[in-house]
Amino acid sequence: MKSVDVKNHLELITRGAEEIIGIEDIEEKISAGKKLRVKFGADPTAPELHLGHAVVMEKLRQFQELGHTVFFIIGDFTALVGDPSGRTAERPVLTPEEVAESVKGYERQVFKILDRAKTELLHNSVWIEKLGTKGLIELSSEYTVARMLERNDFSQRYGAGNPISISEFLYPLLQGYDSVEVRSDIEIGGTDQKFNLLVGRDFQRNRGQMPQAILTMPLLEGTDGVRKMSKSYGNHIAIEAPPSEMFGKIMSVSDKMMVRYYALLTREKEAEVKNLHPMEAKKRLAGLIVERYHGSAAAEAAKEEFEKVFSEGQAPEDMPVYSLKSPKRVVDIIYESGLLESKASVKRYIGQGGVSFEGEKITEIGALLQPGTNGVLKIGKRKFLRVSDE
Repeated sequence: MKSVDVKNHLELITRGAEEIIGIEDIEEKISAGKKLRVKFGADPTAPELHLGHAVVMEKLRQFQELGHTVFFIIGDFTALVGDPSGRTAERPVLTPEEVAESVKGYERQVFKILDRAKTELLHNSVWIEKLGTKGLIELSSEYTVARMLERNDFSQRYGAGNPISISEFLYPLLQGYDSVEVRSDIEIGGTDQKFNLLVGRDFQRNRGQMPQAILTMPLLEGTDGVRKMSKSYGNHIAIEAPPSEMFGKIMSVSDKMMVRYYALLTREKEAEVKNLHPMEAKKRLAGLIVERYHGSAAAEAAKEEFEKVFSEGQAPEDMPVYSLKSPKRVVDIIYESGLLESKASVKRYIGQGGVSFEGEKITEIGALLQPGTNGVLKIGKRKFLRVSDE
């Protein structure tokens, strides 16, 4: 690497980080002009990445812009084991077919954020499967049960009498071994990954490698503002979500969460937005994020659509269409369209007065629409469905 301003280099790397271990080693390597090997691992447990993933991946992109190489490890093997981090119960076991489908999604989406030319995209099944039974036993001998129970999630489950499978103990060992294979200088992860990242340092030290530095990033709360963003919690914003949906979901977050989203998902300085009206600041945030994944034209169109629908009370031009061929309950129409996840949710919306057809509120759970009907169903504030007889 060319000579760099080490102070500015480190300021950018550490911006927004929750904790850094081994920063002195990183400073020394950067001062010597070394190109860092930056490790990040993600288990393909679902086929789509969301803004929670983007917090760490945007940090990886910053490393790339400074000239370093990212080793993005898709945990196609570790996904079959299941990461116990932050869990109060054992994860459901995924099938190889489910993992393979998610791998395809990750391989397509990571380069919406990362620089392809500065990314090594790897699968940890390549080296973990080569370990074999003997290698796995040798690996497990390097850690004790007592050390594993130092983890908060394990100790809490053990104390509560909840089961912990042996395979869950294997997970941090396998993730730590990934660091040995790629000889990483620094590993990036969420705060819930700290124990796993530390295992990587131990394994590297045991094998004569310089232990990797660790940089943890805060976990981003989802649209509910409470739990971390996760598809399983239904509070996520997918990075491949349509522009209008992405814009609308960002506009739904609280003003308090908006500040956190600015800090973790953009490079805007606080001074640039603190004097804006909260609504304008949120529109700016939504525009920046939509532009990041869909381009400026899509961001502008999404903003116009939002203002048309929510400020002027008009229905959007682009909405799903339900073809009505026989008499059917509104509950079934909305559920079958996929706009809500269950009929119970639809009934709850109706009971709360949140469903209308052509501006007229629907109050009866058993309300029917007849063939030949054409019009727009509105569900809540942001969901629309055109009913057509075509």
